[in-house]
Amino acid sequence: MVKFSKELEAQLIPEWKDAFVNYWQLKKHVKKIKLSRNNTQPPPQLNHDFGSSIFDPIRFVAMKVLSANLFRCSNNNTDEIIQVRSKSLEDGSDEEQVLYQTELVQLFSEEDEVRVFFERLDEELNKVNRFYKSKESEFVERGEILNKQLQILLDLKQILSDRRRKPNAAAGDLIPRSWSSSPRNSDFSESPAELNDGSTEMSQTDEVIAALEKNGVNFINSSASRAKTKKGKPKMAMRIDIPATTPTRTISAVTSMLWEDLVNNPKKEGPPDFFINRKKVQCAEKMIRSAFVELYRGLGLLKTYSSLNMVAFTKILKKFDKVANQQASASYLKAVKRSHFISSDKIVRLMDEVESIFTKHFANNDRKKAMKFLRPQQQKESHMITFFVGLFTGCFVSMFTVYIILAHLSGIFSPTTETDFMETVYPVFSVFALLSLHLFLYGCNLFMWKTTRINYNFIFEFAPSTSLKYRDAFFMCTTFMTSVVGAMVIHLLLRAAGFSPTEVDIIPGILLLIFIALLLCPFDIFYRPTRYCFLRIIRNIVCSPFYKVLMVDFFMADQLTSQIPLLRHLESTACYFLAGNFKTHDYATCKNGKLYRQLAYVISFLPYYWRAMQCARRWFDEYDLHHLANMGKYVSAMVAAGARLTFATESNHLWFSVVLVTSVVATVYQLYWDFVKDWGLLNPNSRNPWLRDDLILKNKSIYYLSIALNVVLRVAWIESIMRFRINPVQTHLLDFFLASLEVIRRGHWNFYRLENEHLNNVGKYRAVKTVPLPFREADSDG
Repeated sequence: MVKFSKELEAQLIPEWKDAFVNYWQLKKHVKKIKLSRNNTQPPPQLNHDFGSSIFDPIRFVAMKVLSANLFRCSNNNTDEIIQVRSKSLEDGSDEEQVLYQTELVQLFSEEDEVRVFFERLDEELNKVNRFYKSKESEFVERGEILNKQLQILLDLKQILSDRRRKPNAAAGDLIPRSWSSSPRNSDFSESPAELNDGSTEMSQTDEVIAALEKNGVNFINSSASRAKTKKGKPKMAMRIDIPATTPTRTISAVTSMLWEDLVNNPKKEGPPDFFINRKKVQCAEKMIRSAFVELYRGLGLLKTYSSLNMVAFTKILKKFDKVANQQASASYLKAVKRSHFISSDKIVRLMDEVESIFTKHFANNDRKKAMKFLRPQQQKESHMITFFVGLFTGCFVSMFTVYIILAHLSGIFSPTTETDFMETVYPVFSVFALLSLHLFLYGCNLFMWKTTRINYNFIFEFAPSTSLKYRDAFFMCTTFMTSVVGAMVIHLLLRAAGFSPTEVDIIPGILLLIFIALLLCPFDIFYRPTRYCFLRIIRNIVCSPFYKVLMVDFFMADQLTSQIPLLRHLESTACYFLAGNFKTHDYATCKNGKLYRQLAYVISFLPYYWRAMQCARRWFDEYDLHHLANMGKYVSAMVAAGARLTFATESNHLWFSVVLVTSVVATVYQLYWDFVKDWGLLNPNSRNPWLRDDLILKNKSIYYLSIALNVVLRVAWIESIMRFRINPVQTHLLDFFLASLEVIRRGHWNFYRLENEHLNNVGKYRAVKTVPLPFREADSDG
């Protein structure tokens, strides 16, 4: 049977952990009462009776009756053991704050320890009540705002549907001239809507506009003093705030901002015109739907919070009764059940209301469809995945051993043999090896995040039903490497059998095409949601800064900065196969070309450039100067990478000095950002010396070792200027080893980066995503 403390640890909401009942601290107080009780008990008296007596059965029955009467009397006097009083305090808001305080009515043999226990219990009860009440008011207010937003959306959809149904040339038409029924103009344009002068249509439209303005929608000049068009007809416009999450919206937002600043008259009074548009309304509907889903998720978390705390109070009071040999739990549990976090039913009623609204307006009255959005099913973990991980791991180890033996016997890595293999096939297999190592480390990250209760799905905004588990990551990694090592063995056997290099070297190219085809495969096989999510994130990175930057986007971009050798190998592989060099087996053609050398600079710059553009976009969205400082880190890394590339071809004292200075500056910049910003460490005022106040790992020495390891792996660039090379084979192997060290450093960095992000969410009790709402309130217009 699992202890309740472990069950509570497994079920509580990680971001709200500090707001839960501190069950473990209360258990310590109960143990103190038990120890004090054991110390005050008199020593057992020796029994000097010898043998048995005929009166023993009578004595036994009498003792049973007496103990039952005493137990009945103690139950009747339960309310006299403790008294739980409640005091109402005004905290400046409309609602009163209720505080609970327990008084001991009867004397206990361990009175001091019991008093401390109930004081601590009162503090926990008051803490739970305060947190529950604050979250309840927050969710109720959010629900009211969403109801207003939904009503605005329904009114707008009604207006648009009325306009679409009316004939274009009819009198009293409410459709603007630009909203024609021709295929070219089938979408609604953003030009002002010119209304007819008919009194009936005008009165109906005014009623709808008035209702919308009551809900907080801003119509430009919507009162009697509306601006007039040239024909004397009123002009109507509406403000809908759609986040610039795509390139089209970003370019439109920047263009409109520049147009207002540079072209429009700055003395023009009144806010700019934003007009009703069908696409905007569709985007607004998606935003409101997502907001309802997040609201329902938050309500479910608060309901779980209430039930878990109730069970915790019940369990700890039962432990107290057992230790103190009293029946105090009944009276205290009555006070707990009367408290706000148990007696309030606002959350349950709001959940029912959200379910009915969502089913009606977003699921076409299909409750089953609505529940798929509101309560997504968790993905069941299959033991078959674990079986295949073990199977492929064994296959990989055995085939890799065979490959090493064959390579040694054939002398393929010997410096005396030809270097064709290292120049042609090695880059392709290095790509797969580095990618597999990164996948393996990501699986280790997922395992550690799950073990330490870091909510990575919430941080990355992954869907729990389709997100990758650590077993899945290991399965992908082992499948990957087993296939690659199998291809390497086949390639080596065919070379040894006397096949021409032209025929044999096609094997790694075919393997690369197979994996690309699998990545793009549209069928629902081999983790299609994960594959498409990966492609979507890569698209967002490549198109930076036009896409809105999310946590998962810049996290993946940071991974790419550690995979520059992989991108360089992809460049040489693409040149080797696309230029047809595998037919002639002339691998030097690519490396001697000017375009190839120029692309080497571009590929070395690209990951840092993408990351810098993401920082610029985040500064544009949030106006936080920290993002500009972070962008400076990646600019310094670009300069250092370019200097090292130039030094590889022009080895002189000048470029040696440039490489040394730029690399030292970039490394110090990166180390500072790693430890202080990304990991949140090196705080001199922390209660954990030079770490931070809150640590997830209990062993502090792990953090100090991680700091030292990160420093050592960050300065691996020293090898590029020391030139520890003897022959081409050793050069390639050393480069692969250093690239692997950088991937290992990144996997090590990932855990602490997400740990710090999780602790930031915990500090702000942020367990639910805040979805921006489309319709701007009237009082927030500027």
